Amino acid sequence: MSDALLSALAESLAELVTAVETSDDEVLDPDTAVRWLENTGHTLSALGPADRRALDGLFHETALRRPEGPHREALLRLPRQLGVSEGLRPSATAATARPSATAGARPAPTASRVPSTAPGAASPPDDPAAVCDAVAERVLRFAALVREADPATPVPTCPGWTLADLTRHLGAVHRWADHLVRTRATVRVHAEDLPLDPPSDPAACADWLTEGADTVLTTLRDAAPDLPVWSPGADPHARYYPRRLLSEAVVHLADAELALHGTAGPIDPRTAAVTLEHLLADAPYIPWIAEPLAHLGRDGAVLRLGARDTGTAWTLVLGGGGFTWSRESRENRANREIRGSGVVEPTASVEAEAGELLLLLHRRYDADHPRFGHTGDRDLLDDWLAATAL
Repeated sequence: MSDALLSALAESLAELVTAVETSDDEVLDPDTAVRWLENTGHTLSALGPADRRALDGLFHETALRRPEGPHREALLRLPRQLGVSEGLRPSATAATARPSATAGARPAPTASRVPSTAPGAASPPDDPAAVCDAVAERVLRFAALVREADPATPVPTCPGWTLADLTRHLGAVHRWADHLVRTRATVRVHAEDLPLDPPSDPAACADWLTEGADTVLTTLRDAAPDLPVWSPGADPHARYYPRRLLSEAVVHLADAELALHGTAGPIDPRTAAVTLEHLLADAPYIPWIAEPLAHLGRDGAVLRLGARDTGTAWTLVLGGGGFTWSRESRENRANREIRGSGVVEPTASVEAEAGELLLLLHRRYDADHPRFGHTGDRDLLDDWLAATAL
C-alpha cells in the first residue's frame, strides 16, 4: 500500500470519526455514536505498537493541515480517544495555542522508552554545531576515499549497492534534510519527491556529495535548534538532523572502508556514543524495528553494551512492548556495586570499543568476531540483532 493511500485513508477515517463525535444529538443518536466510536477504538487497539505510532502521526498531520479552531482541536484529540496515541503529546488546547512548539510533532516516546542517563556517565556532545563539525569531517573523509576508488566497487554491507550507489544515498539524505529544515516542513516529505539531481557520471558523485553537505550544514548551523521540523524519529526539531546526518556519515564511511579495505577505521568514542544513542532513541519510531522488538517475548531481559575504551555502559531493558535504556560510567557503576544499591545483573553482556559496538548494532560487524567479549545469554544479543536489522 502506498504512503499516499495510507495518508488518504487515515485522513478519511479521522474526518469521519470526528464528524461522528461532534455531531448534534438531533442528527445522530448519542448511544449509536458512542457504540460506533467504541467499536472503532477496539479495532484499532489490536494494531501493533509501530502501527499505532504511525497512525497517531498520520492523524496529527491531518489535524495540522486544518485551520486553527474547534475542528482542528477535535482532530488533535482523536488519537487519544481511539487509543493510538502514545499519551505524551501536549493537550489539544496547548497544541492549538502554541502551534509553533508542536507543529509536525511525532509521537513522543512512552515513559517506558524515555532514556535515562545515570549520574557520572560521560555524555555525548549536545551542541548541534559540534555535531555538524563531526559530520563535515566524516563526509570529507568519505569523499576522499570514494574519489580515488572504482565507483562500481560492491559494498558488501549494503547488498546490491556499489560505492556510487552509497555516495548517491548519502548525498540524497543531505538534500532531504536540508529541504525539511530550510522549509520548516511539518509533515513528512520523501527524498524521492525532491529534485536531488544526482550526477549520471559516477565519477562526479563525490563532488556532488560535498556540495550537498556544505549546503545542509550551513542550513543546520543557521537554524535554531528548537525550530519545529518533522522528523522520522523521537525529536521533531531542527536539532534532530545533525545527529541523523552524523549517524549516516559514520556508518556509511565504515561501509566504504569495509568495501575497500576489509575493515573500518577507528571511530572517536564520543562520536560513537552520539551515533549509538541516536539509534537507541529512534528505534521505537522505526516500524521494522519496533514491531519485531514488541514480539520478542523477552520481557525483563537486560542487555548491556560495555565500551572498553571509555568504560561507558549502555543498559537495555526489554519489556512493555519495547525497551528502556540508560547510560552509565564505569566509576558510577563501581560505586553502586560497592554500596550494593541498584545493581542489575544483565541477562547478557557484550564488550568492545564504543565504535565497534556501534557497528555491531548496525550489523556491520559480526558478533562472533574475536573483538567482542560475551557473557551471559548469547541468544538475547542474537535476538536483539535479528529484530533490529536495518
